[in-house]
Amino acid sequence: MSRTFEGFMQTDFDVFLIPGLAPRMEALIAHVRPKLEHLGERLAPTLSVLCGEELFPHVAKHARRTVHPPDDTWVAFANSKRGYKSLPHFQIGLWSTHVFIQFAVIYESAEHKAKLAEALRRNRAQLVGGLPGNYCWSMDHMRPEGTPLANMTEEDYERMIYRLLHVKKAEALCGLRIDRHDPLLRNGERFIDVAEQTFRNLLPLYRAAF
Repeated sequence: MSRTFEGFMQTDFDVFLIPGLAPRMEALIAHVRPKLEHLGERLAPTLSVLCGEELFPHVAKHARRTVHPPDDTWVAFANSKRGYKSLPHFQIGLWSTHVFIQFAVIYESAEHKAKLAEALRRNRAQLVGGLPGNYCWSMDHMRPEGTPLANMTEEDYERMIYRLLHVKKAEALCGLRIDRHDPLLRNGERFIDVAEQTFRNLLPLYRAAF
């Protein structure tokens, strides 16, 4: 039986307030990364069943950083052992303010961004109409801000579709954000349940990007 996930504590979020690359990375590796590795092990089998193919967890290493400490970290799930950035993928991660559980196509994934854009143009009601209104769209994985689906306008979607098709650095991320003070995060097994349901809800977006 899988070991119990302990959830996230306030100290996990405070890691991103530590100044300096080396001290922050030391704390991240000691306290946060093991939790992401645990989530990867726990959730990859569920996602593989949902997607009908094997998905592999990839925990962010931040290995290329030489000066600036990371402001967030994550585990990504993709259908390749070699990497995830050029593929549609799922993510669980955290900033200093919140946890995110989301679907993503980022700037390295031009072919899949175009497929998602065309799918949104044709079938947006089917793809996002059933998603909870508090799920958020983000256009940049480097920034913590997002727009709740309930607040998205027709113009917002048209702009996102245009950017996905024509702007090399454009990205699209959609999913649930959970405030760092939400009691849910301290209940690790309940969090696992919410993550699994969120991935089920986002599965149409993932499939649309292939």
